[in-house]
Amino acid sequence: MTKVLVVEDEQSLREPLVFMLEKEGYDVIEAENGEIAIQKFQAEGADVILLDLMMPKLDGNQVCKQIRLSSNVPIIMLTAKDSEVDKVVGLEIGADDYVTKPYSTRELLARMKAVLRRKIEPAVEADSVLVAGELRLDSDRHQVTLAGKTIAFPLKEFELLELLMENVNRVLTRGQIIDRVWGANYFGDTKTLDVHIKRLRSKIEEDPARPKYIQTVRGLGYKFEI
Repeated sequence: MTKVLVVEDEQSLREPLVFMLEKEGYDVIEAENGEIAIQKFQAEGADVILLDLMMPKLDGNQVCKQIRLSSNVPIIMLTAKDSEVDKVVGLEIGADDYVTKPYSTRELLARMKAVLRRKIEPAVEADSVLVAGELRLDSDRHQVTLAGKTIAFPLKEFELLELLMENVNRVLTRGQIIDRVWGANYFGDTKTLDVHIKRLRSKIEEDPARPKYIQTVRGLGYKFEI
């Protein structure tokens, strides 16, 4: 049974969400603040986290950042804030998706199932290991190493790097990348892609300002060069 950690400080919002998820057949863990969320995740784990942004003590961004130190579990931010800046901050910290309140049950379930599907059903490859110089991506183990050192990658970052490396020296349009990594029905901010590219470069490039691997093709998209 898929385990969902629901982190929401407002009981009036948390209880209906928990009820809906349990009705859909999910095993639900509740946390009313960030500190309890981290404790419960460390003790019980989860397959996906629904994380409220605005909470006392530790807010959603702080919780996400701390969890990302040790886990690539899919994280969906839930928030009343709809500004581009807030979304970019959450994505830069490591959130996989961002849902604005008030949200429909149908939309939330669809997004949650999408991140779970991408985690459980990785792309089929002829070879599970992709190599470019000292950069190595192992799809089966969901692991990336650079010069022998393992680098932590959230799910979306891993899938994006995997897609680029599978299509080495080939230009992929922004639309192609978004369809493959976020899904054809993605209706969020397209700048999400730019945020993730920036994060990838910061992790694998010696000089992110002058990238060796991930090249921008102006007006089209990106390509991975070797």
